[in-house]
Amino acid sequence: MTDLLSVRGLRAGYAGTTVLDGVEFTVPAGTVVALLGRNGVGKSTFIHTVMGMLKPYSGSIRVDGRELAGAAAHTVARSGVAIVPQGRRVFAPLTVDENLRIAARGAKAPTGKAPTGKVPTSKVPTGARDPWTPERVYELIPRLAERRAHRGDQLSGGEQQMLAIGRALLRNPRLLLLDEPSDGLAPAVIDRIAEVLEGLRGEGIAAVLVEQDLHLAFRLADEVAVMQKGRIVHRSSTADFRQDRHRAHSLLGVG
Repeated sequence: MTDLLSVRGLRAGYAGTTVLDGVEFTVPAGTVVALLGRNGVGKSTFIHTVMGMLKPYSGSIRVDGRELAGAAAHTVARSGVAIVPQGRRVFAPLTVDENLRIAARGAKAPTGKAPTGKVPTSKVPTGARDPWTPERVYELIPRLAERRAHRGDQLSGGEQQMLAIGRALLRNPRLLLLDEPSDGLAPAVIDRIAEVLEGLRGEGIAAVLVEQDLHLAFRLADEVAVMQKGRIVHRSSTADFRQDRHRAHSLLGVG
């Protein structure tokens, strides 16, 4: 299977410190890979570096074969990558509909070509019916349609997370970066978020899922990768990882 995301020898950090120390990581097209690990090992730093929010010291980040290491976030986004950040970060004074309409205006319609010298805009993922629009987001997440006139600061945490997912989809991504989507949410709300994300399986969107809730990670992911001290130390299918309780305990302290 072709790798949509290929990361090689990635080193990155903050103010001269090293957080990512030679990360090797791939995401095959159309698959979900859960990136697991204890707090502070570099998972969010990895997401931010892939998204172009943090410039790497060295290494390669390729999306569909195009080198993006060190590219600005807007360039990475135009290549078909979208992020659902930890903490949601919706526009609090704006309504749900305004949040989505702004995201839709910021995304260009998918095309197969790009202006000379520029990164091509993202293509519609394999299997997608149509480009993402606010109306399609409302179909996927009916709760947002019910709350479309409410401001961001009037939404529950779960509703804000749904809005953050919908906003990311309006970039027409081929690769979705999800940073702790269950953070701070009640189990019943996490289950609804899982249902929303499962609804994307037929869209052909690949994803990197950084998640502490193992039930959610195992429910959504095809494969599991474990990070320790800025390196990937284990990679397997989710089914194999779940069956090896000793390995899960040694790597994550659970099992």
